Amino acid sequence: MHLLSRGSGYPVLFIHGMPTSSHLWSGIIDRMRDRFTCLAVDLPGLGKSPRIPYGPKQLQLLAEQIEQIRIAHNIQKWHVVGHDAGSAVAVHYAYHFQERVDHLVLLSPAMFPDLKPFHLFRLIRTPVIGELLAPLVSAIFWNVAMRLALQTRRPESVAAVRDFRAPFSGLLGSWRLMSVVRFGDPAELLAAVPEMLPHLQVPTLIFHGAHDKAVPELFAMRASALIPESKVLVVDSGHFIPLSNPEMVAKELLLFFGAPVPA
Repeated sequence: MHLLSRGSGYPVLFIHGMPTSSHLWSGIIDRMRDRFTCLAVDLPGLGKSPRIPYGPKQLQLLAEQIEQIRIAHNIQKWHVVGHDAGSAVAVHYAYHFQERVDHLVLLSPAMFPDLKPFHLFRLIRTPVIGELLAPLVSAIFWNVAMRLALQTRRPESVAAVRDFRAPFSGLLGSWRLMSVVRFGDPAELLAAVPEMLPHLQVPTLIFHGAHDKAVPELFAMRASALIPESKVLVVDSGHFIPLSNPEMVAKELLLFFGAPVPA
């Protein structure tokens, strides 16, 4: 997986969701890099990472690959932050390698087996229909749905969406997007997550956007009820909290990680 590294200090790992990239965290990293070493991965098939076949144990595999990144960079312990499906990856990592996680942060946690894929993506997850409708769905998603979900036109957010879309550009881009969103059945991929949560003995902060149309607020509340040392912060945002509220998220992370907050 491609890895972005900025800043210096205690390490923080950022894990994006689908179909975004490490660029999701740019506004937050810019505000934290003076105090932390900020590392952000591109998950397979997204950002600058090549695609790999997805399987039923994909989340565990990603957790193991992240552990190899930690070892390769000689990191003893780090904070772990995940957004959307990246929250499920973060939970798998924290469950299997708990002694390596200092604090855990989950934003818009799309990590319960009753998760319903985004309605546009349900079309291209359907065999044959998906192949036929992929170009139309892709155009609507990037040009309409993503703009509505962002709830902001700030330049850094627009640049981030360009980065998210880059792997899906060109003649075959729509079908590459189709293959990524067919990553698996949430009921199967996320089945183990609820049983993992009560075993997470690390301080955990959960963000949820009050206007999130992709992930129900109930998911954040359920996660907090299951994770022993956790709390929920509901913020004035849609689904893409790191893009619409980078200043607020960075400030809350600095407080949660015990770092001084600039005036």
